[in-house]
Amino acid sequence: MASLSWIARKGYAVALAEYRPSEAAPFPAQIQDAKTAIRFLRKNAAEYKINPNQVAVWGDSSGGHTAVMAGLTWQEKELDTELFGEYSCQVNGIIDYYAPTDISQMNKAHSTMDHIGPQSPEGLLIGGLNVLENPEKAAPTICMNYVSEQVPIPPILIIHGNKDRLVPFEQSILLYNCLKENGKEAELYQIEGADHGGPAFWSHKTLEIVESFLQKCLP
Repeated sequence: MASLSWIARKGYAVALAEYRPSEAAPFPAQIQDAKTAIRFLRKNAAEYKINPNQVAVWGDSSGGHTAVMAGLTWQEKELDTELFGEYSCQVNGIIDYYAPTDISQMNKAHSTMDHIGPQSPEGLLIGGLNVLENPEKAAPTICMNYVSEQVPIPPILIIHGNKDRLVPFEQSILLYNCLKENGKEAELYQIEGADHGGPAFWSHKTLEIVESFLQKCLP
């Protein structure tokens, strides 16, 4: 919370949007909730005294996956609802802190937990199923499947620790490489020795990187 208050003191309005976790509802409930929150804020922009034309999303871990997916799939109606449909859910920038990006490859790198079984976080995301045995269910959750040269997407800032024992650093490399290969604007910062979260992500130095990114996206 201290980091968000730091960003707020820089002049940015901050809203914490809750979304249904995979234990409560499978994909794409999380993405639908994030998009609905964006449209709700635009609908009530005057009341909250915010600029509806300058919106960025920011999330960490599973929240990072939700933020990335919401930002990438703003045109994908099947990953949306009609609630507040008269308002756009398109954003100007995405901040991704150590998010999973391809659940089918999570166990290819060292991790402290299972990412494949039906009761794993990833298995629950697709309805309590084995990830590798249900590729057709896993595919819609993979961030890179929504990146192409033709589809416009906002700039993305990715920050990940190279000693992350839960979400492998390779997950961010997959997304970054895909974005660059398709001509998208992306930045990837590796935090040396950082695990899954921790003070290094909220240090003054790291938050200055975030602020610089926001200044470019939300001038």
